[in-house]
Amino acid sequence: MSFEERFDLLRRRVGLVLAPLLFAFILSADFESLADKPAAHRLAAVMSAVVVLWVTEAIPMPLTALLGATACVLLQVAPEKPNPPLSPTSPVNVVFGPYADQLMFLFIGSFMLARAIELHQLDRRLALSVLTLRAVGGSPSRLLFAFGAVTAFISAWISNTATTAMMFAIGLSILKVLRDDGKGQIDPRFATGMMLMTSFSASIGGLATPIGTPPNVIGLKAISLNVPGVEVTFFEWCLIGVPVVVLLYLFLFAYLNWFCPAGVKELAGGREYLLRQRAELGPWTRGQISTLIAFSVMVVLWIAPGVIALSLGEKSAAYRWCKISLPEAVPALLGAGLLFLLPGRKGRAVLTWPEATQIDWGVVLLYGGGFAFGTLAQETGLADVIGKNMIGWLPNAGTFSFLIAATLVATLVSEATSNTASANIVVPVVITMATAAGVDPLEPALGATLGCSLGFMLPVSTPCNAIVYGSGMVPLSRMIRYGVLLDIAGTIFIVAVVKVLGGLVR
Repeated sequence: MSFEERFDLLRRRVGLVLAPLLFAFILSADFESLADKPAAHRLAAVMSAVVVLWVTEAIPMPLTALLGATACVLLQVAPEKPNPPLSPTSPVNVVFGPYADQLMFLFIGSFMLARAIELHQLDRRLALSVLTLRAVGGSPSRLLFAFGAVTAFISAWISNTATTAMMFAIGLSILKVLRDDGKGQIDPRFATGMMLMTSFSASIGGLATPIGTPPNVIGLKAISLNVPGVEVTFFEWCLIGVPVVVLLYLFLFAYLNWFCPAGVKELAGGREYLLRQRAELGPWTRGQISTLIAFSVMVVLWIAPGVIALSLGEKSAAYRWCKISLPEAVPALLGAGLLFLLPGRKGRAVLTWPEATQIDWGVVLLYGGGFAFGTLAQETGLADVIGKNMIGWLPNAGTFSFLIAATLVATLVSEATSNTASANIVVPVVITMATAAGVDPLEPALGATLGCSLGFMLPVSTPCNAIVYGSGMVPLSRMIRYGVLLDIAGTIFIVAVVKVLGGLVR
């Protein structure tokens, strides 16, 4: 059993013991700040156990979210039914309503698109099309840059893990050809650089769009719930996320290119192998063309409100119509619908229902549970209590100090647990702390949301890291060393971009 496997086993066992103990302790303890808030007290006990189970992954995270929501009803954090009936502020709506939030449908639609992209190998065609460009040629530096850029772009639209798995296979194939045909002239450090580029650029690329990685959606929901008057659109998120991705990717390439040289100016056999791989794909299929059409419809409708706002103004009738009629979930579902109508292979549609149901429903349920806890914390007053108790940690802090602290804490937490769990844990607390201190919570919330995707140091930090570490080409010491550099740079870039461009999302 490897070190990582032993660590995971120990972590799960600790979680199974610690979660119920912490739940019992908090439920039975006498907290003065919760004396007049019994529902918040019980919610604190449930959420403490949920956080431990999320961090340790003692049981599957989606199941933890569902059991936590169920426990809220069992412990009467929320009553069995609305009182008065059909009250829009009823705690029952608070518990179960988030499972029907429009952001849930955004991800269902985008997951179906990602499924079609993978089934019809549109992602592989894109990757090989870029990697075989004449501008890339046989230069190891240009190959590394193009390889990482394609990975980051694909990861902005489909799962970071799925992107890493696909590009990992392509990267291994390239390295095998270079070893076989390169007459042993390739520096082993280049293989390390290729593997780390696969993982790191996939994690970075997910920051570009709201659907690129789960923490983005969780952060957006927390902001819409808890920051009055702010509803960050797809286009507005990209105004922040894309500059962060560009800066961080350029930094990643610069230091991997420097620390992981190939040792040669030209790579023998590399481009020829990729050209053969591209040729094997054959001409564009109907499924690929149809998938690209559905994808284009989604993207156009997602960015249309922002473009109209910039050209005609936010007071124009066209923008008001888009704002009301085109929330992010609508383009996602329209695009997903097209996948069942446009032609695919052998007389079938691009996507069949059995294929569509193979999306990651566990992640969808996890989102719903996270949204429910965030809403319950606000409704019961628990979030306000947490914020007021924790604000003493940052005396006399302003918006900029909160932004730095929020981004840094989110980055550190993401090293120890999954990015999704980090966002569920950190972002709501950051918002409540900032609000309790009388500070505008928008910038700290954006910083925390982006920071939750900066887990680069350890194989256990993200599935992307675990995949490339399994290649045997990435020594743990190098992953830690290069990951620390990227964590530091990422924190700096996020703080700078959010501070400069954060006002664009209001």
